Amino acid sequence: MPIITLPDGSHRQFDTSVTVADVAAHIGAGLAKVALAGKMNGRLVDTSTLIEEDVSLAIVTDRDPEGLDIIRHSCAHLMAQAVKNLFPTAQVTIGPVIENGFFYDFAYEKSFTSEDLIQIQSKMEEIVTQNLTITRSVMSRDAATDFFRTRGEEYKAQIIESIPTNDDISLYQQGDFTDLCRGPHVPSTGKLKAFKLMKLAGAYWRGDSNNAMLQRIYGTAWVKKKDLKSYLNRLEEAEKRDHRKLGKRLNLFHVQEEAPGMIFWHDKGWTIYLLIQDYIRNLLRQHRYQEVNTPQLVDRSLWEKSGHWDKFGDMIFSTHSEHRDYAIKPMNCPCHIQIFKQGLKSYRDLPLRMAEFGSCHRNEPSGTLHGLMRIRNFVQDDAHIFCTETQIQTEVSDFIDLVFKTYADFGFHHIIIKLSTRPEKRVGSDEDWDKAEQALELALNNKKLNWELQPGEGAFYGPKIEFSLKDCIGRVWQCGTIQVDFSMPGRLGAEYVDSDGQKKVPVMLHRAILGSIERFIGILIEEHAGILPLWLAPVQVVILNITDQQAPYVKTVETHLLEQGIRVITDVRNEKIGLKIREHTLQKIPYLLIVGEREVDNQQVAVRLRGGEDKGALSLSAFTELLHAEVAGRRVTSLLQNAHA
Repeated sequence: MPIITLPDGSHRQFDTSVTVADVAAHIGAGLAKVALAGKMNGRLVDTSTLIEEDVSLAIVTDRDPEGLDIIRHSCAHLMAQAVKNLFPTAQVTIGPVIENGFFYDFAYEKSFTSEDLIQIQSKMEEIVTQNLTITRSVMSRDAATDFFRTRGEEYKAQIIESIPTNDDISLYQQGDFTDLCRGPHVPSTGKLKAFKLMKLAGAYWRGDSNNAMLQRIYGTAWVKKKDLKSYLNRLEEAEKRDHRKLGKRLNLFHVQEEAPGMIFWHDKGWTIYLLIQDYIRNLLRQHRYQEVNTPQLVDRSLWEKSGHWDKFGDMIFSTHSEHRDYAIKPMNCPCHIQIFKQGLKSYRDLPLRMAEFGSCHRNEPSGTLHGLMRIRNFVQDDAHIFCTETQIQTEVSDFIDLVFKTYADFGFHHIIIKLSTRPEKRVGSDEDWDKAEQALELALNNKKLNWELQPGEGAFYGPKIEFSLKDCIGRVWQCGTIQVDFSMPGRLGAEYVDSDGQKKVPVMLHRAILGSIERFIGILIEEHAGILPLWLAPVQVVILNITDQQAPYVKTVETHLLEQGIRVITDVRNEKIGLKIREHTLQKIPYLLIVGEREVDNQQVAVRLRGGEDKGALSLSAFTELLHAEVAGRRVTSLLQNAHA
């Protein structure tokens, strides 16, 4: 007679064993209809799972986060069944849930095509209409190995052989298709209503380049068709905003095979880069940071002492000279400690804030490289604050204010904050980790900020607060961070003389606002669809003449604006004014000044916005005043009102 405890604390008692589906039906017919799985004593199970003793139980529906994962996992099986129906000799390998969807890898003698994807999608939809019941069974390891091997599924047999001998194997069947899986799955294929196959890719068996190349099919799945449509619309919008395409179209930067993961900055792109760097530099100067610069090559021994070599050895580029091994700097912190150690430091010197636009190199796998977002050579707006324990709160609090101001100036107002605590592999004592984690938590709570906990996600030397930006199409980008480090300064011999005359080890706060400047520029380009606010636009104004007679006046206007610090170009080509307007509008230049005979006579300029709005004729002084006010205010919204342009 099992007693079922529900999430609201109520109880349901049954005379005999019941399934999760029975309990849902007992609660209500509506719940039974939408039940996808159960959470029994905190563990996800199928609705067919038999309950024979007292348990706590929650019914999982498509409104629960777990429900969506179960839908996506079941869609992976649905796709595998469709592939086997259409291509019987294809072998099914591994198919997990991923962000926004799922994939499955197949071994097949022919290459799948986009036309094949259409067929597979159609077959999946056909199987859904059949509403096949999905059932779970258990086999012994050896029996399951034989079962799949006799069906020609060699990869499944290999997976099972890697499982301990005494373990039973969980199988799921829907119609004529059986797959190896821990589950759970939806009760029937009819529960899968909104999915779409997206693309094909190659993937090595078990991620090892020494193994066979498989064919991966990606799909996305959602609870409802409107959710799927919304996601596909976001993808379409993201495609329009792709910083790689805009970077090429706007002549900002490029990458090429001779320098994988490294950026060739063009003049306009480098202008944006320097504007951002100057913005951060001025901000740091106001907050009393020192700016330093440290070597690109540093002896391996320093990275071994800091712990970075053991932790990130595979990611570190290295070189050799005169019987010494050197690391090409992957981060700046050990080098900043070397500067701190020069000369005796007193408690009166703390906090000491040390910043560097340090060029770092990390050997990211070639398959992960992606435009500006994932590269091998990048520059961080990096800084380290050396302080006492009693100064941590103030420094973290001030940094949080700095982060929010900076993001607002760049047009970001939706900030997600996460506190990442000690990982399993770490350095330092538990006592130090306790103090560091408590300091960060207190700083966040004193600011009355909403934040999420990420257990085990801290750096190996200390906990951290992560600041992520949510962009206009809902994507989240982790950028800023501040980390409390009680360990590394001591490992590298940093000391100061305290008020009692004793030498002590400073606390080190690792912090960055933007993170990689390159990556932040990529985020900016995509957030604003290339329509950068005036203060960041590499070219702020273009002057266009209607006929050759206005060329001298165009030169006069250009000289005036240059003297006012405006980034301006001219276009005096013998082309129709409509063509020139269109070309420079596509280049996202904020202001187009058209000069005809009337403007020359009145010593004015006709002002047009890149979105097509006509601002009428203004004097040079009035126009210059307008520009300076807009730059000073760093207004973003007003410039994005015509973001469709």
